[in-house]
Amino acid sequence: MGFFSSLSADHLQRYARIIQEGVAVRGHLDLFRWLQGEVQHYLPHEIMLAAWGDFGSNFIRHDIVSALPGVRTAHLEPEGLSPLLRKLYNRWDELGRMAYASSVRADALYEDGDLQCSFGAALQGMHSSLMHGISDKRGRHDCLYVIFSSKDELDSSTLSAMEILLPYLDTALRRVAPLPYPACGGRLLVDPPECEDYGLSGRESEIMDWVKMGKTNAEIGSILCISSFTVKNHLQHIFKKLDVYNRIQAVSKIERSPSHG
Repeated sequence: MGFFSSLSADHLQRYARIIQEGVAVRGHLDLFRWLQGEVQHYLPHEIMLAAWGDFGSNFIRHDIVSALPGVRTAHLEPEGLSPLLRKLYNRWDELGRMAYASSVRADALYEDGDLQCSFGAALQGMHSSLMHGISDKRGRHDCLYVIFSSKDELDSSTLSAMEILLPYLDTALRRVAPLPYPACGGRLLVDPPECEDYGLSGRESEIMDWVKMGKTNAEIGSILCISSFTVKNHLQHIFKKLDVYNRIQAVSKIERSPSHG
């Protein structure tokens, strides 16, 4: 209780919101939104890597959550990632299975050049990392969570936040079904159903989800593997269907829809 007793009322309320939102996660898009939201205040990161299985063998599964272009689960070969995962797991185990932060550049964690992919390239821009895990006392499927950040250093408050949020992070991930491999790494889900109220297509509904989160055209384009110009064209079609003139009006109209939420 020492950590919580040192927090202000605002911080306590923020932790409560984060936990409530984490418990509500049901799919990959929910997980992505959660990790890109207020979680970033306590666990600042660009990439989250989750791995589970038998780390003493080759039976290791993984999932990557990131807004960086091309950094997707489907773009990474397990054979290239397994040595890094075993190294991280062994380090966590040697340290007594406690939360561990490192200011060593993330790309220094591997030397054999196996990660010749978008994930490996993205690690070159990561200056710090933090890892923790859930020990499986009944089976052999421990679960390791690693966040990579462009910040030069993650302070002690980040370690405390990881200790608090880890159970909710683990619960959220276990609720999410394995992601089907999409043709484009930017797609987090299969196309959502059309919005019956306004006739928005799956892509248009997806773009509006990111608009509601405050993402810019460039950010949405990076997430969805399309150009910002394409995003702008989609938004123009959305505005016509909704009979509005700008993003604020579009969000307001959709959120007033009876089917919203």
